[in-house]
Amino acid sequence: MMQHRSDVEAADALKQAYHQIRTEIGKVIIGQDEVIKLVLISIFSNGHCLLVGVPGLAKTLLVQTVAQVLDLDFSRIQFTPDLMPSDIIGSEILGEDRNFKFIHGPVFSNIILADEINRTPPKTQAALLEAMQEKAVTAAGVTHKLAQPFFVLATQNPIEQEGTYPLPEAQLDRFMFKVTLNYPSFAEEMQVVKKTTGTLINEVNKQLNASQIIYFQQLVRNIPVTDHVLEYAVKLVAKTRPDGEFAAPQVKRLLNWGAGPRASQFLILGAKCHAVINGKYSPDIEDVRAVAKPILSHRIVRSYHAEADGLTTDDIIEQLF
Repeated sequence: MMQHRSDVEAADALKQAYHQIRTEIGKVIIGQDEVIKLVLISIFSNGHCLLVGVPGLAKTLLVQTVAQVLDLDFSRIQFTPDLMPSDIIGSEILGEDRNFKFIHGPVFSNIILADEINRTPPKTQAALLEAMQEKAVTAAGVTHKLAQPFFVLATQNPIEQEGTYPLPEAQLDRFMFKVTLNYPSFAEEMQVVKKTTGTLINEVNKQLNASQIIYFQQLVRNIPVTDHVLEYAVKLVAKTRPDGEFAAPQVKRLLNWGAGPRASQFLILGAKCHAVINGKYSPDIEDVRAVAKPILSHRIVRSYHAEADGLTTDDIIEQLF
């Protein structure tokens, strides 16, 4: 476990570690700077992340690289229509001694890549619910604790909707961030092709371990927040609720449903971590705004009017600012 003389010194250590991790990931992943930043913020905030993008944007490679740099156990679960809950959490089998014993499934790792999570039925998707929220799974009435730290980084393909099952709102709400990956720029794609079509293999160096990550997660929670920043974050979430006391007329027209209290919690945690990695010891309103869109975008439901006007969830959140 890491030891620092003060929280200020520890915050400086987190900032330094963050930039070292970014450097190592950059050896393998070209571009996607905002995506990498949000994935690391979710890890240090003890949250989960949903990555949405078309095939070939290095979503899987990004998750594998993060696991290598952080020296964490990694499991990849390919979600398919025939996947069963026991394929994720494990199952009991009858041993040679005629007693049942529980065989751990792939969820018993530090980082879980839930690849194409929307391709499996809701019953199997729900198998992750308890793991994501309680950091434990229950089989045959027995609760099994998961290894710490524990993160689910799920991917979703926004193009093919045939044969997919939309994630239930309860499952979506458990993801701290919903991050959309865009195509690389021309210059970035030139670098990608140059680096991946030759014989050179980039090796990444381990920067942290499990106990250090848990230490930094606790540090993020210890960061103080002023009341006016707290009030701004909670009021921002309250503004998304059409029937709430802070809802503006355009919100009542553009949204059917708003975000719940978990959004307020993630806004503060995300703002704390965003502040520290940028050299601040307490978050301000700009830090809240920096993480607001990926936190709120999958928690608000647009109305028919918003869709008819061609407004995205990000456009509506921008109006709330």
